[in-house]
Amino acid sequence: MGNFKRIKRELVAKGAIIDYYQDTMQIPNGNIAKWDLIDHKGAAAVVAVKEDGRLLMVRQYRNALERETLEIPAGGLNGRQEPTDVAAKRELEEETGYTCENLELLTSIFTTVAFCNEKIDIYVARDLKPGKQHLDEDEFINVEAYTVGELKQMIFDCKIQDAKTICGIMTYAAKYSAD
Repeated sequence: MGNFKRIKRELVAKGAIIDYYQDTMQIPNGNIAKWDLIDHKGAAAVVAVKEDGRLLMVRQYRNALERETLEIPAGGLNGRQEPTDVAAKRELEEETGYTCENLELLTSIFTTVAFCNEKIDIYVARDLKPGKQHLDEDEFINVEAYTVGELKQMIFDCKIQDAKTICGIMTYAAKYSAD
């Protein structure tokens, strides 16, 4: 495939969640190219399975889409060194009010490999214990529960379009569900 060499990396903008860089790259034919990079510290998400088999989902407004979405609980790491299972447990409790003792790693995804290094580890949580939501001041989240079959149909109908949610639900369905 040839050699790619980074000549320079410049920070263009530093954000609350991401940093935007522009890389100057020497590509295999010898030409110089400018490539964008969105640097993300990583995230964790949870397929939270209730005792009755339904999955907990969170409905929240997403500014980038200018609408509400239905997603699995998820959130960014508190620093690159935070273990993703710790972040997954925290986000599950903060967003849904439920806690769990044991998580099982379901899959890991890179969300947008062309220009972003965001990696999300997706866990399965069972033996949920209800508690109280701990939302950030700017978070407004409704917690809902659906069967795997209902969620798959929402995916097929393009009502759920969030990549981590689709990956989590469909991987869980393929691995554990007869639905």
